[in-house]
Amino acid sequence: MITTSHAFLPPYKAHVNPPLFIHTCTMGTYLHNLAQDEEHIFRSRFAPVPVPDDITLPEFVLQNAELYANKVAFVEAVTGKEVTYNDVVRDTRRFSKALRTLGVRKGHVIIVVLPNVAEYAIVALGIMTAGGVFSGANPAAHASEIKKQVEAAEAKLIVTNGSNYEKVKGLGLPVIILDEEHIEGSMNWNKLLVAADKAGTSFFNEDVHQTDLCALPFSSGTTGLSKGVMLTHRNLVANLCSTLFSVKPEMVGHVTTLGLIPFFHIYGITGICCATLRNKGKVAVMGRFELRTFLNALITQEVTFAPIVPPIILQLVKNPVVEEFDLTKLKLLAIMSAAAPLAPELLTAFENKFPGVQVQEAYGLTEHSCITLTLGDPVDGSRIAKKNSVGFILPNLEVKFIDPETGRSLPKNTPGEICVRSQCVMQGYYNNKEETARTIDKKGWLHTGDIGFIDDQDNVFIVDRIKELIKYKGFQVAPAEIEAILLTHPSIEDAAVVPLPDEEAGEIPAASVVMSQGAKESEEDIKNYIASNVAHYKKVRVVHFVDTIPKSPSGKIMRRLIREKMVEKMRAKLHS
Repeated sequence: MITTSHAFLPPYKAHVNPPLFIHTCTMGTYLHNLAQDEEHIFRSRFAPVPVPDDITLPEFVLQNAELYANKVAFVEAVTGKEVTYNDVVRDTRRFSKALRTLGVRKGHVIIVVLPNVAEYAIVALGIMTAGGVFSGANPAAHASEIKKQVEAAEAKLIVTNGSNYEKVKGLGLPVIILDEEHIEGSMNWNKLLVAADKAGTSFFNEDVHQTDLCALPFSSGTTGLSKGVMLTHRNLVANLCSTLFSVKPEMVGHVTTLGLIPFFHIYGITGICCATLRNKGKVAVMGRFELRTFLNALITQEVTFAPIVPPIILQLVKNPVVEEFDLTKLKLLAIMSAAAPLAPELLTAFENKFPGVQVQEAYGLTEHSCITLTLGDPVDGSRIAKKNSVGFILPNLEVKFIDPETGRSLPKNTPGEICVRSQCVMQGYYNNKEETARTIDKKGWLHTGDIGFIDDQDNVFIVDRIKELIKYKGFQVAPAEIEAILLTHPSIEDAAVVPLPDEEAGEIPAASVVMSQGAKESEEDIKNYIASNVAHYKKVRVVHFVDTIPKSPSGKIMRRLIREKMVEKMRAKLHS
């Protein structure tokens, strides 16, 4: 069970500084702290927005839902299956009640192993309403990876579908199956909801508070291996208040968002599902990307806003399949590129092909509840963030850029590690005080591991990553995880995994491997070994056998050097 007593830091409170002089200028509000070395802290150019107290995330996003009872909230683009706002409210309540009757108590973690389906948000909100903690897992993950998450989260229950049941049936936990079919040894979703209606009011009930945990997404954070990120109702409500501040009243009920980014990801559940429910829009749900299906969904569902990743933008620009569709039928107003940097030439090509569609680049991280920076200025629509920036600082956030070596905060136009402080900052990593202390300092600043800077017009730019995560088609691949698996192979003595540039995927995992003397395995055998132990997106796409792995005097893998050598070797191979 998780309770907020596991949190290693107190809930965020406005940091009390010594006396301040506040200067308002073109670069936002700049705080000059005279009591210590000059500190450069940047805030939003937009006014603070209120965050309601004593309301849970499900209550917040479903406020006034009765006024939209018959409106479609989720529609599956392929099957046409629809879920209305009335369905969402009713079944969130029913599922919450069912979980209570099954013995779910406040702080119990429930792992959800589902693709994007129309009922996904109901499952998550039902868990939260019951006081449980929603933890989404990638349905494409290997059974051993799901097992690790189940054990790390100390989960009590699993929700999945028939096609993923084999992966979870041996984990020793009760399993709820979302499909119509009944699978022996599991509980059926529909039967549970019906039983909840008949259960009366005599079941155990607990009050759920805004300070209670409601989500435990897993993130590789700033260092390799996956960790549970503890988020409260307050964290996610505060994030939605900041990210949705620019939504005008006339937009409520009229935005259709593409639901392609996985809902197990923090952006999928918060930035797509919860944000859409809050604004009473519609989500066009897609379980996987296929270009024709994608384009058909954009047109037939009249999608107005599409959060996607750079590899999809590449397909839209280069794939001849796009020409089969009448693009004049598109109602698309904006796309949001997230999860990986967007190459400038790709951005230009997209804008030329889709001139009426605004391109927004977003920046966010799981440890900060979701999106951290935004693009447009709602007061003055002409003040749009510069190309290739990730936008302006959102309301209620403080941001600073520090020298990673000294910790000193830096002025504008000076690259440094991005640090953020707000009510959205996680409570900590579950059961991991050491990583929590490394990521959140004593003053409440979340150290992101990303290098960036802010310019004179408040545009924030991402320059580089301190962290070593590989972004394959928007998915995060932790080199440390793949290296650990490689080292379990009896013929491998040492290994290092690095990203290599790839036009379609953005980056691909590549491994330099030191084989033991007399080993008979080929490079292809090593690729297959990894493929049999990880999800598809974590597969090593390139393997090079080497004599040694270069390391620094302190023992750190010199990844940049390895990457450069691999690129050189591949170029030489191409030329020959």
